[in-house]
Amino acid sequence: MAGLSTLILLLCAAKDVMPSSSHWKPTWPSYRVPVILPQSTLNLDKPQFDAEARLEVVSPCGPACHKSSPLPTYEEVKHYLSYETLYANGSLTETEVGIYILSNSADGSQGKSRTKRQIYGYDSRFSIFGKDFLLNYPFSTSVKLSTGCTGTLVAEKHVLTAAHCIHDGKSYVKGAQKLRVGFLKPKMKDGGKGANITKSAMPEKMKFQWIRVKRTHVPKGWIKGNANDIGMDYDYALLELKKPHKRKFMKIGVSPPARHLPGGRIHFSGYDNDRPGNLVYRFCDVKDETYDLLYQQCDAQPGASGSGVYVRMWKRQNHKWERKIIGIFSGHQWVDMNGTPQDFNVAVRITPLKYAQICYWIKGNYLDCREG
Repeated sequence: MAGLSTLILLLCAAKDVMPSSSHWKPTWPSYRVPVILPQSTLNLDKPQFDAEARLEVVSPCGPACHKSSPLPTYEEVKHYLSYETLYANGSLTETEVGIYILSNSADGSQGKSRTKRQIYGYDSRFSIFGKDFLLNYPFSTSVKLSTGCTGTLVAEKHVLTAAHCIHDGKSYVKGAQKLRVGFLKPKMKDGGKGANITKSAMPEKMKFQWIRVKRTHVPKGWIKGNANDIGMDYDYALLELKKPHKRKFMKIGVSPPARHLPGGRIHFSGYDNDRPGNLVYRFCDVKDETYDLLYQQCDAQPGASGSGVYVRMWKRQNHKWERKIIGIFSGHQWVDMNGTPQDFNVAVRITPLKYAQICYWIKGNYLDCREG
């Protein structure tokens, strides 16, 4: 059908326009993304929901291993981007997709884990306290999944998270059918709305308000793979809530090369399980990257998996600074590098193809997904 040249066109479909050297602001590139459309949908047997939820992914395949992996064929990419949809009633479907590149005129628009520890030297994480921070953007976009992971609000009813929080690669996890998303909110005091504030030295007590998930999309690249091979490249999932959450959300964007990130850094906030009930923020430098993954040593613990990795850059078209999610925090990797163990924390990059897929899941119209 389509050979290697077609695949290279797909992988390079983004038109990367960077600012000139005289422009001091780190600026979002302009991307032209491909189109991913459903071709056919098949009803599957109801899943068993018998897998244990894993709060991180551990893999012995590091940057060199991923970089040396052969380029997938066009048909393989179509298979990886096909997806399963799990509904709240337990029904399950599989959707095959087609991948297309449209011109401007066509659409009329422009291995082993020694420990769970993931802290590198001095712990540089910041717990976010008080409603003045927790209820304000961007921290307010972070939510907790009932399976123990973190997610990020990316639309009025949609949450982006890691696939392994829903599915272990072979089966859906326990609780995935009745999956809920938790929003951290202040606890009402005894006097109700009009009650007076507690002592300023004490952080305000918070609680989770939960919303049920209506349906979940998981790419076949994760379901058919595993953390030791191509699977980690597709460790992302999108959740659709049963009702709008009424909070400001963060847009998704195509991940620029690490050298174009402001200061070479990324940021994310999550519900690390060593700090129960706290939202934990961190930032760090990117150490390495492949086409699909970012390797960094941000301090993190299980529970932060699924957090949206974001950066803030200048949006030239709108003449303003804008934060966008460019990846999904996956978890921890121990890598055997010439007999010496080295560990990284890994995030899945939002590539042009993944952007097209996630955007279509959210909007349902490819015409709204042409600019990354």
